[in-house]
Amino acid sequence: MGRKDGKRVRDADPMYTIVPYIMDKRYDAMNMINLDVPVDPIKDYIKQKRAQGKYVSHMSVIIASYLRTMAHFPLLNRFIVNCKIYARKDIHCAMVVLKDEDGDMEGTMSKVSLDKEDTIFTVNDKMNSYIEKNREAKNKNSTDRLIKKLLAFPGLARFGVGLFKFMDKHGLLPAKIIDASPFHTSFTITNLASLRTNYIYHHIYEFGTTSVFIAMGNTREVPVKTKDGVVFKTCIPLGVVMDERICSGHYFADAFKRMKTYLDDPALLERTFSEETGA
Repeated sequence: MGRKDGKRVRDADPMYTIVPYIMDKRYDAMNMINLDVPVDPIKDYIKQKRAQGKYVSHMSVIIASYLRTMAHFPLLNRFIVNCKIYARKDIHCAMVVLKDEDGDMEGTMSKVSLDKEDTIFTVNDKMNSYIEKNREAKNKNSTDRLIKKLLAFPGLARFGVGLFKFMDKHGLLPAKIIDASPFHTSFTITNLASLRTNYIYHHIYEFGTTSVFIAMGNTREVPVKTKDGVVFKTCIPLGVVMDERICSGHYFADAFKRMKTYLDDPALLERTFSEETGA
């Protein structure tokens, strides 16, 4: 029986086929990198769009840049379960949203469905809709409802989560559970700057299929060497944690170089992937 959320990759390089058996835990295969994203190109783009009556967020620019990078580098959308490599069937982004619960700020985590053809505007609309829906205090997303059911009876959470882990490992987890799970996602992103704190290297969960976690932090001044000497640029720091088993380090490096081109010029994301590549 195949997985509901991924197709087994059977033609991977032998080295990458054996590596999941050597590093059989996701936390054992975590690689971490810090990316400093100059904020001026993003701010200038947002200001330009605002003058045209279009409102785009910093978060949407970063998500759209990574999404377009995934379109060019599809191996980023792979995951490892039970020592086997899978190509994900869909693209999902998970994110924590804070909402007011009777005066207390509580976090809820769910995911939004994306498509490789999404433009910056499509991504922005999807993220705004996702945040607005999940910030409603009375609203309970599918993740919240599932957790509430698991906590309804003593001992059910331990048994239920254990059962989910077993079923997930063997490809038996129902599509309905996968759809509700924020741990089964292409990538997870969190904006720690909204809490006025620094970026971190966030773990990628052993349960589920998340292969990449991106954490944004407070802006900071970063020294950059230019032909005129060293200058300081205001940057958004990203702490990126990756499951190194899904692709090579060289592949990751090329992918992040591509992502940088979109962050330096977000206007490139106004075209669809097909329009950009002429496909």
